[in-house]
Amino acid sequence: MRTLQRPVPAEDDGRSLPRDHGVVENRRLPALLLAAVGLAVPGTAVGVLELGWNVPTSPTTAVSIALGLAVVYLGVRIYVRRLLAVQTGGHMVPATPGLRVSTPDPERSLPSADIEVDRAAAAEFLELFHAENPEAGPVGPRIAAVMREIDMTGTYWHTPEELTFGARVAWRNNARCIGRLYWRSLQVRDLRTVSDAAGVARHCFEHLRAANNGGKIRPMISVFAPETPLRPAPRIWNEQLIRYAGYEQPNGRVLGDPRYRTFTSQLIQRGWRPPEPLGAFDVLPLVVETVDEGPQMFQLPGQAVHEVPLEHPELAWFAELGMRWHAVPVISNNRLVIGGVSYPAAPFNGWYMGTEIGARNLGDSDRYDLVPTVAERMGLDTSHEATLWRDQALVEINRAVLHSFRANGVTISDHHTESRRFLTHLEREERAGRRCPADWSWIVPPMSGSQTPVFHRYYDAEHRVPNFFADDEAAGRALQGGPPAFRGPRVLAR
Repeated sequence: MRTLQRPVPAEDDGRSLPRDHGVVENRRLPALLLAAVGLAVPGTAVGVLELGWNVPTSPTTAVSIALGLAVVYLGVRIYVRRLLAVQTGGHMVPATPGLRVSTPDPERSLPSADIEVDRAAAAEFLELFHAENPEAGPVGPRIAAVMREIDMTGTYWHTPEELTFGARVAWRNNARCIGRLYWRSLQVRDLRTVSDAAGVARHCFEHLRAANNGGKIRPMISVFAPETPLRPAPRIWNEQLIRYAGYEQPNGRVLGDPRYRTFTSQLIQRGWRPPEPLGAFDVLPLVVETVDEGPQMFQLPGQAVHEVPLEHPELAWFAELGMRWHAVPVISNNRLVIGGVSYPAAPFNGWYMGTEIGARNLGDSDRYDLVPTVAERMGLDTSHEATLWRDQALVEINRAVLHSFRANGVTISDHHTESRRFLTHLEREERAGRRCPADWSWIVPPMSGSQTPVFHRYYDAEHRVPNFFADDEAAGRALQGGPPAFRGPRVLAR
């Protein structure tokens, strides 16, 4: 099934045109002046010595002509690079005369935005793409075209087919994900023309609605504007599109998710108004930052947030705990890298494995810490660890998660089934002659690990590309609520 989405046209997006869209008109003048000077220098040199067949070829004349041609080349190069820069991430958009915009402040650009794409990485990816997609034709002409594009712009623009393949292979190569068996089913939303904060937020909300799919979760990725030498890409601060607030209480406890207590307090200081009364599952706003606008906050619309109330198949009192969790786990602060091109804003999702919610989000002592509460309600002996009360309570929490998602028609998998699926994926990769990187500490489930087949073997830990990467700065923003990636305007709540 073909899952490629058409790019969103700028006129449909409303705010997806780049901030420096019309500035190219103003940049034509210096480029044309350089070209004129370049033509004038050798012309004057030749004219002084008389035109015609008797033009001397003295060193002075040769140097003048060479200098002039160099200036012409520089002028043309500047003009072409500026023209290509009026797009969000490298794709050409015709300049629009008369459109007033602001130019990026170089001091607010990330250092990485000044680095050209690595040519070897680009060639390696293109060879992989053509090797696994013979219908794309010979790789030589494509590599030559990409090298010319990198020479002119410092980067290159993936074809829709390359982008789709690259995103899927990034999932295939992700050593921390156990659910890679269905990597070919990843639906790719090509949103590389979208770079403004409101446009990114709007398409993230649409991603949540589309991926939910009435409970039949679709693996999906939305790829926004890439990093280029002339313009940094947008950033999404949140770890996932849906995360719950954590409120510090006077008694030192936290209402909600303690993992995001600092993030929550920072957003409140920046203007976010939490709902009243405060709750344990208040959805945090989405924070999108661009080099022009700075960080902007957007409240998630209710129709984009699909949640499952948790109940137990046998313990009727479990529903009284008021637990719930969101249906679609969209990781939103990882950097997608394909062939040397970096996409910092590329939120993606599969579906939940039950232990991610039951054993970690709800069970960890530094998260919702539900284990002691459930153990007490179950009447377990918690006087010493040897009674294994923690294990008993944790199993029932996970049973409640699996039961509730299935009862509500929302896709979820248990850790035993997913472990067997991963080994199937591993076998398929080996038959295809490919290595399958895996991080044992992430692949082995956080509950009953030795009871799953993924526990009892070693894995190739080599990092491969394309892939998703967790930047230290991005991880810090997701937990600390800053500092911004770019120095610029203050946060505005919307």
